[in-house]
Amino acid sequence: MKGELLLLSSVTFVLQVVCACPEKCLCHSSSSSVDCSQRGLAEIPSGLPPQTLTLHLQDNQIHQLPAFAFRSVPQLTSLNLCNNSLSNLAPGAFHGLQHLQVLNLTQNSLHSLESRLFHSLPHLRELDLSSNNISHLPISLGQRWENLTTFAVQQNQLQQLDRAFLESMPSVKLLFLKENLWKCNCHLLSLKLWLEKFIYKGGIMDSVICASPDTWKGKDLLKIPLELYQPCPFPFPGLQASQLQPLGSAHWPVPSPPESNSAGEPEHAEYELKPKPRPANLRHATATVIITGVVCGIVCLMMLVATIYGCTYAAIAAQYNGGPLAQTEEPTKTEGKELLDSSPA
Repeated sequence: MKGELLLLSSVTFVLQVVCACPEKCLCHSSSSSVDCSQRGLAEIPSGLPPQTLTLHLQDNQIHQLPAFAFRSVPQLTSLNLCNNSLSNLAPGAFHGLQHLQVLNLTQNSLHSLESRLFHSLPHLRELDLSSNNISHLPISLGQRWENLTTFAVQQNQLQQLDRAFLESMPSVKLLFLKENLWKCNCHLLSLKLWLEKFIYKGGIMDSVICASPDTWKGKDLLKIPLELYQPCPFPFPGLQASQLQPLGSAHWPVPSPPESNSAGEPEHAEYELKPKPRPANLRHATATVIITGVVCGIVCLMMLVATIYGCTYAAIAAQYNGGPLAQTEEPTKTEGKELLDSSPA
């Protein structure tokens, strides 16, 4: 009897674990999804079914995610944390989600991202960080994201974006970067070159509209000619201008020494875009040489044809005029000979 009771209690416990559903959530066993949206939650609910594949936590009041926040749902493939109050994400917040493919973190209060934050998400395909207060993204967010195809970071406070960050997404096809505070100076040149290559390969993106400097405010980064960029300051501010001359920058502006601001911190000089083009680049020079060569060749050919025509005309004219002259001179010589013969001895 005791054995039967123990077995019954064990089965009941297992059923409770497998079929458990948090009090404020709706669980759909047919789709393995759990809907905890708009429940006024301040933290991740406990008791989530371990077989959950899709978890909806949008429109709550969750302020932070601790490490291993989703350890109870290791099979999760889609996670929606949109429209919460997230401002702090622990480095291991998503640890254990090896199968996660879609992560939505839009409309939160994130200011920056820790470089190891997404290190444990090797199968991530879509990452949406839109509508936050992110002002800086690290050079890399861990290992290369071989499977990431969609990356969205529009409506943030970004001024720059490192090219190495984008190069860690070799499979990305959709890129959303608009409505940031893009500072279109020399530091954004590498981003411009990467985006041009990205579009050439068939990638789809919205736009990068410059917020500063005033010269390019409101302009599309990709429509600013490459020739209008000035070089960035030399990376070693201790070097003097005379030391930069041998490096081939004699006719480039040389950065002035940094000046101290009111807070006592040096302000590094940087060059903004100027609406004055540099001398023609190598492509323009090559095109000029080719065009000049073609024109010279045509002129020389015309001169050769004119010379041949002139010589031919002169020869024909000389031959035409020479025949009658010879006939005229022959009778003259004969008459002279007869006069000599008839003269008295």
